Amino acid sequence: MDLKKPSARGEENVRSPICCIMGHIDTGKTKMLDYIIGRNVQEGEAGGTTQKIGATYLSARNILEKTMELKSDAKLNVPGLLFIDTPGYEFFMNLRSRGLSLCDFAILVVDIMHGFEPQTIECLNLLKKRNIEFIIALTKVDRLYGWKTCENAPIMKAMKQQTNDVRNEFNMRLNEIIDQFKDQGINTELYYKNKEMRETFSIVPTSAISGEGISDLLLLLVQLSQKTVVGKLTYVDKVQCIVLEVKVMEGYGTTIDVVLVNGELHEGDQIVVCGLQGPIVTTIRALLTPHPIKELHVNGNHVHHEVITAAQCINIIAQGLEHAIVGTTLHVVGPDDDIEAIKELVMEDIESILSRIDTSGEGVYVQASTLGSLEALLEFLKSPAVKLPVGGIGIGPVQKKDIMKAGVMLERKKEFATILALDVKVTTEARELADEMGVKILCADIMYHLFDQFMHTYIV
Repeated sequence: MDLKKPSARGEENVRSPICCIMGHIDTGKTKMLDYIIGRNVQEGEAGGTTQKIGATYLSARNILEKTMELKSDAKLNVPGLLFIDTPGYEFFMNLRSRGLSLCDFAILVVDIMHGFEPQTIECLNLLKKRNIEFIIALTKVDRLYGWKTCENAPIMKAMKQQTNDVRNEFNMRLNEIIDQFKDQGINTELYYKNKEMRETFSIVPTSAISGEGISDLLLLLVQLSQKTVVGKLTYVDKVQCIVLEVKVMEGYGTTIDVVLVNGELHEGDQIVVCGLQGPIVTTIRALLTPHPIKELHVNGNHVHHEVITAAQCINIIAQGLEHAIVGTTLHVVGPDDDIEAIKELVMEDIESILSRIDTSGEGVYVQASTLGSLEALLEFLKSPAVKLPVGGIGIGPVQKKDIMKAGVMLERKKEFATILALDVKVTTEARELADEMGVKILCADIMYHLFDQFMHTYIV
């Protein structure tokens, strides 16, 4: 594999491609990425379930090391791959859509033991709608009865070590899944049998536990990046950047994690981001990236940069970011730009959310950790089965001011004096005030658990 790293602004003028990993809950998306890059993040997620979009960069050298056994002569003419790991269950439709808007191609993860599940079809529809190229990762082959583990082996080598019974069960389950794709109008085939790459999507059997097929998957991603590199991966000066997380870092205060899709960010750039209390105008004090093969929202030492070129995951240090909203776009103010016009532009995302709130102000109060989670909760509450009005929204920890806002309903409609809080903390002061006023707080780290509480409280 040729690992000559192109200059971001050099002759080849390409950026790193972005790959979105998606699929149904519990299909092993995060586990698979964990194995690829040698980390263990999933145990830190609530219930082992990804709640936020995560971003991880894998350099060209990392990819070479992990595909050496395949002895491929494929050339990698990009600096590396940036992976976006998205939540998998149905109420994160909007968050997944936002993830896909960042991506050049995707990995659709399907559990060989379960085949198609509701969000598999939903993800497939999103991919087709947006005309995104993708590879199917068929996970959990190690769950086949009698499977003989072959650590890190290419999948063809691993299959040769299996008994006829294991291979027969594999082929039976594979054919069922191929038929399920066909029912959705998609032709698929095992990647090493696929002779019609333009018409047929490739399936790569994998195990996130013992690593079989992972090198094959990376090799296919390299080949896909070569197919995509002309035009689509062309570097442009215009900054395209999405806020992934707002967090407090020791010694820095409140910072934001972002994915830089295109363009460059510099220390000293004036930026505008969407805030819950209005547009935030600030100046970049520092740009940090994780050390190689660490995820952006995993704690650890960072590397400082004066300039960063797309595509990359970055931590931005700046003042006044406490109310920045996850899932919105970041804009850089140029010397000739109208800052007032940019401030209006960055607020469009949150204004579309605010438009869903009952204008009478009568309804429950909804609090979530991210804009995507908030969108998902609002979609659920307006669904025909629920039709529960929302009187107010918040992003971030539940505080006294949120209790006061929800408490307005005590005089108007007592059952609406409730906060539905997803994946957020409740401050001690807020909890004490809620108890004193009689405001109910329903909390959960996982959305469907919150829905269970909600259904029990309001429907049963």
